Amino acid sequence: MAKLKLQNLQKKYRADVIPVKDISLEIDDGEFLTLLGPSGCGKSTLLRLIAGLEAPTRGEVSIGGQNVNQTAPGDRNMAMVFQSYALYPHMTAAENIATALKIRKMPEAEIKRRVNEAAHKLELTSLLNRKPGQMSGGQRQRVALARALVRNPEVFLLDEPLSNLDALLREQVRAQMKQLFKEQNKPVVYVTHDQTEAMTLSTKVAVLNQGMIQQLDPPSRIYSHPANEFVASFVGSPQMNLLTLRCENDKAFLGKNQLKLPAMSQKAAQIVLGIRPEDVLIATGESETTIVGQVYLVEQLGKDNLVSVRINGSEITIRALLPSDTEWQDQTIPLAIQPQKIHWFDVETGDRL
Repeated sequence: MAKLKLQNLQKKYRADVIPVKDISLEIDDGEFLTLLGPSGCGKSTLLRLIAGLEAPTRGEVSIGGQNVNQTAPGDRNMAMVFQSYALYPHMTAAENIATALKIRKMPEAEIKRRVNEAAHKLELTSLLNRKPGQMSGGQRQRVALARALVRNPEVFLLDEPLSNLDALLREQVRAQMKQLFKEQNKPVVYVTHDQTEAMTLSTKVAVLNQGMIQQLDPPSRIYSHPANEFVASFVGSPQMNLLTLRCENDKAFLGKNQLKLPAMSQKAAQIVLGIRPEDVLIATGESETTIVGQVYLVEQLGKDNLVSVRINGSEITIRALLPSDTEWQDQTIPLAIQPQKIHWFDVETGDRL
């Protein structure tokens, strides 16, 4: 079993530049872990530490229980796919795929077998004699994936491999990748800032910010139970509504409405209410969670409209995802917030309550 384990990993360039602060996690065979976060959060540096392209300031990287801190990148038996395709332009697709195998001096028959097998899985068989300049971006990225696949590594590392593709190609290659790595049954570490990739590909997601893991959970848990305000705001499109409300006794005030606070925050002066736009509905009857407001912005998203509403009696704005078959512009509308869909966060720490 090629378990990948990171223990108290840190990378410090100088006292005020610490892209990876103190990260510990384990990835088992068959797990697809995505490192998700904004630019500068430390995800690519962490991947380079795993690959051996950077040396940790402290901490340990181990594969199958063996510390590889002092092992050269080429000897770690990892395959890495980069954001750029990194293909040799003078070589055919078949020659590019076979590069690492030829360096290992494998028998020609075995090289040919592995190249053909990988090409078949990635629908490249008819392109093996083409050079990179004769292929599309999606085809070149699949060649890069095939080159990683033929090595039969213990761990796969992927650094934003789809970011240079257009939306349609990203969707196509993403679907192929998900099936491909499921069949490989090896640990996969994938870096992206694209939450759609993280949610669709992963068995686990590590959300990073400022060099630290904010939450490590399956995608569904990341979405339904964000650990803090950062995760809540970063994961989900459209972005979650995060409203800072005044509190008194055991109630939070949303416009003219009063919402019961969770038990652990009933003495707070303020609290942050989080609710996703898809959980803000048109009210069908009076209730304590019905709010009334004036529509001032409608953004068309196709099947739905993202409707921004300024709540009556306050300066608070809330966004709702509402059907596009209704005209919402310049109306006063009643909205219902489902209590079971509310997320509460501490106003000072940002932690989930």
